[in-house]
Amino acid sequence: MRELGMMIGGRPTAADDGRTFASVDPYTGREWATIARGSAADVDAAVRDADTAFRSEAWRALTAGARGALLVRLADLAIERLDELVEIESRDNGKSRKELRASLRTMAAWYRYYGGLADKVQGDVIPVDRPASLNYTVHEPYGVVAAILPWNSPLRLAAWKIAPALAAGNAVVLKPSEHASASNLIFNALFEEAGLPPGIVNVVTGFGPDVVPALIAHPLVKKVSFTGGVAAGTLVSELAGRHLKPCTLELGGKSPQIVFGDADLDRAADGIAAGVFFSGGQTCLAGSRLLVHASVHDALLERIVDRAKKVRLGDPADPETDVGPVATAVQHQAIAEHITAARATDAVLVTGGDTEDGRFIGPTVFDEVARDSRLFQDEVFGPVLAVTSFDTEDEAVELANDTPFGLAAGIWTRDIGRAHRVAGRVQAGTVWINTYRNTVPQSPFGGYKASGVGRESGFAGITEYLQVKSVWVDLGGGG
Repeated sequence: MRELGMMIGGRPTAADDGRTFASVDPYTGREWATIARGSAADVDAAVRDADTAFRSEAWRALTAGARGALLVRLADLAIERLDELVEIESRDNGKSRKELRASLRTMAAWYRYYGGLADKVQGDVIPVDRPASLNYTVHEPYGVVAAILPWNSPLRLAAWKIAPALAAGNAVVLKPSEHASASNLIFNALFEEAGLPPGIVNVVTGFGPDVVPALIAHPLVKKVSFTGGVAAGTLVSELAGRHLKPCTLELGGKSPQIVFGDADLDRAADGIAAGVFFSGGQTCLAGSRLLVHASVHDALLERIVDRAKKVRLGDPADPETDVGPVATAVQHQAIAEHITAARATDAVLVTGGDTEDGRFIGPTVFDEVARDSRLFQDEVFGPVLAVTSFDTEDEAVELANDTPFGLAAGIWTRDIGRAHRVAGRVQAGTVWINTYRNTVPQSPFGGYKASGVGRESGFAGITEYLQVKSVWVDLGGGG
């Protein structure tokens, strides 16, 4: 058993009242770590320490370029510690180490990108209609940012928030999910090793109701960034709104994969299978709705089922394993309930659907899914694909947009005109054409509709953590 405290001021810290909770390995079902269970008192200590670090000479005296260089050093350290981070995160959420190794290698790219971007933020000189007046803008950090994470990709999603927040000059208090806290606690030691001031990133662990309201309401927290489900995101938004705090929300999705009759079916099948089955479907951008032209329905479905049957479930530590267990018992039950509900409709179960193991759920495909069904409309957050046929381009677009979500979409066609035309009509923050699941630090990511507010990654990502100040100067002469 490992004992992990919160990270405040760069040091492991027990909860104020001494409480802890257990982290359970999803594969073995056994407790493997005890983690400090925070409360409002711990939130206050973490936020005040972060605010002190933010106002310290050690941080404020750094140039933007110097901040960036520290983030690049942090990226190097992340790669050096890759094996340890992979092992810890895999034990926390059950992801295969093969997948995590690739994911965490790319995580470092976010710290490198924002390290390079830190000194590229520029203000403007405004051509105002006032003689002898100069007006210009500058971008300034908020101060302490509250960053709240889910359990599916804790280190990668932390990088999406921490890297731009630090590049912009803020401090961060991170609240990881109680289901996957360990990897960010271990990673936190690297900030000081990279040369960042102690406390510039603090980590408060514990259960959401005990910690999140106090974190958002704390008067020294000036900005909130949240990734998670719609219900939790709504509560976070409401809490932030009560205190007039800006809030970035990256929420769920029910993303369509639209396959036209002229598509390369082998490439489409590869993209669709990877988009919904890997990571056990436990990702917000999962392409969980297949909208396929009736003329290629049977041929494409045959290819997808073939790929689904080749996905290897098993021990996350086994290098041959593609997909590990579902991250938590609660999530396993939620996915199983979706499958049970779909079985009770007119949808046809093509493959998968076995939920008896209690740990694993393999790739599952339902065909003839009605647009008003729960499986078509609701996020499952599991490896379950809902298939619906269409006949015309207009029908495909209508079906694609007929959910509350708008995070992502895939379009598969050889017709370049159609590809761009449909991309313009689909209501989604990211559209992939003849590919799927590409995410890079240079490109903004976020959702339309119930899939979120604001953007992460790209230049848009750093602007989420900056305030714009307008400065007026009287140059004399009656301005």
